[in-house]
Amino acid sequence: MASEKPFLSVVVPVFNEELTIEKMYERVKKALEEDALTFEIIIVNDGSYDSTVEKVKRLCSIDNRVKLVSFSRNFGHQIAISAGLDKSRGQVVVIIDADLQDPPELIPKMIKMWENGCEVVYAVRKKRKGDSFFKRFTAALFYRTLRILSPVEIPLDAGDFRLLDRKVVDVLKRMRERSRFVRGMVSWIGFRQGKIEYVREKRIA
Repeated sequence: MASEKPFLSVVVPVFNEELTIEKMYERVKKALEEDALTFEIIIVNDGSYDSTVEKVKRLCSIDNRVKLVSFSRNFGHQIAISAGLDKSRGQVVVIIDADLQDPPELIPKMIKMWENGCEVVYAVRKKRKGDSFFKRFTAALFYRTLRILSPVEIPLDAGDFRLLDRKVVDVLKRMRERSRFVRGMVSWIGFRQGKIEYVREKRIA
């Protein structure tokens, strides 16, 4: 770890993403360097059995802003996100998947909302490219059923792609639930939350 804390930590949970991980790195790097942001990319390997880890190690060797956390087996997406939050050092943390369905180019816009006072910025999918009717229907049904069943208002059509202020991350780090649902936990703890809409792209591989 470098001694100087970065402004931004990007947490990327991965499982068998050998075809996407390098493209994700290049897109994130380009989006953040254009805004002259100091950042780290924390890639959490959730028990991949393809060449994902080898490719991340290569990225670490050429760019010391890339960090690898590697699990001994698959523990699940929410645990991988939590491990990334635990290791993050930035004043602002963004969670994003490696498949590039969520565009890294949206991160600077999220940061602008943070600068204007939002402590959580969650991304809402206004359109899903490449998803079948069945996928779109079941996703919509899930979020709406969850809203009915939960006493906590969880934003519709928002996944884990979001920005968190350091104070929000510090609260989450003290919540050590074993059965974790990070986006629900973020809604539950409060703070000033804002949304940004985007079109969710197809998986690149």
